[in-house]
Amino acid sequence: MKKVLVTGISGYIGNHCAVELLKNGYSVRGSLRDLSKSKITVDAIKKEVNPKDNLEFCELDLLKDDGWDKAMEGCQYVLHVASPYINYEPKDENLYIKPAIEGTDRALKSAKKAGVKRIVITSSLVSMMGDANKSININHKSWTNVKAKNVSAYMKSKTLAEKSAWEFIKNQKNTSKMELVVINPGPVFGPTLSGDLNGASMILFKKMIEGKMPLVPKAALNMSDVRDIAKIHVLSLENKKANGKRFIVTTEKPYKFQDLAQILKSNGYNKVSTIQAPNFLLNFLSNFDREARSMRGVVGKTYSADVSSTETIFNWKPIEIEKTVLDTAASIKDALKK
Repeated sequence: MKKVLVTGISGYIGNHCAVELLKNGYSVRGSLRDLSKSKITVDAIKKEVNPKDNLEFCELDLLKDDGWDKAMEGCQYVLHVASPYINYEPKDENLYIKPAIEGTDRALKSAKKAGVKRIVITSSLVSMMGDANKSININHKSWTNVKAKNVSAYMKSKTLAEKSAWEFIKNQKNTSKMELVVINPGPVFGPTLSGDLNGASMILFKKMIEGKMPLVPKAALNMSDVRDIAKIHVLSLENKKANGKRFIVTTEKPYKFQDLAQILKSNGYNKVSTIQAPNFLLNFLSNFDREARSMRGVVGKTYSADVSSTETIFNWKPIEIEKTVLDTAASIKDALKK
């Protein structure tokens, strides 16, 4: 049985990646910052699949060298999912950038040393947004200009970490070269397996459902379902055509946050507001509020993304947005009951 190291297995995407791997006959070693989280992680995964004896854990930190070489031992593949995320724009951008780049570097170096065949890295659509100052059509050749005015610390961290990964792969010296695939999702929604409502997606939906978001951001983005992201991560491991490529895993067309709110409103979530915040208000608030500041780059813009290569290579179609929205809301309701 082929073994896959999943970094950040306790996270929203990591949980779903582990489930998809186990369902497809892989053995999983998951990294945690603290091994005390292992029971919560097992319980989350068991909601979807019985791991039997095919799930184990190790302790890794994106900012520490300890344990990385050992974690890679016996693994044929790696899903490097772990990444720092803070729900606001930090005063010090290195809170994002340093662990993103250093963690990716540690994963690549140790994987290469252990003879891992292929590593799949979770990047983001935010690494593909040009100057982040106008509506653009995003494709696999698009890159964010990290020196542009509206680029947030999170956008910089994902862009720089991904560029660092491609540079590492390009500069490999020996003949047995490790392969790289990068997955680029947009804003990620879909059910939570752990019941943790502290992630960006869960916080947004929880606020909307509870009527604590009187205005929604005026922006249109290609949305992602966490189950699609996990599926493409796993399909990327052994697909020969995937090597050396970036894959956008989002809906075919962009959706406004107002569209998500309307779906909820039309399905009985009566406290949800569908009123869009004026651009000037969010831009004004961003001078004082770090959460608003993190949204400044996308306010008032519409992005579209080319998912054709993802669809063709993996024979895949994204989950319908209505299903994503309603499944997200349902899982939040379940979590709040406990």
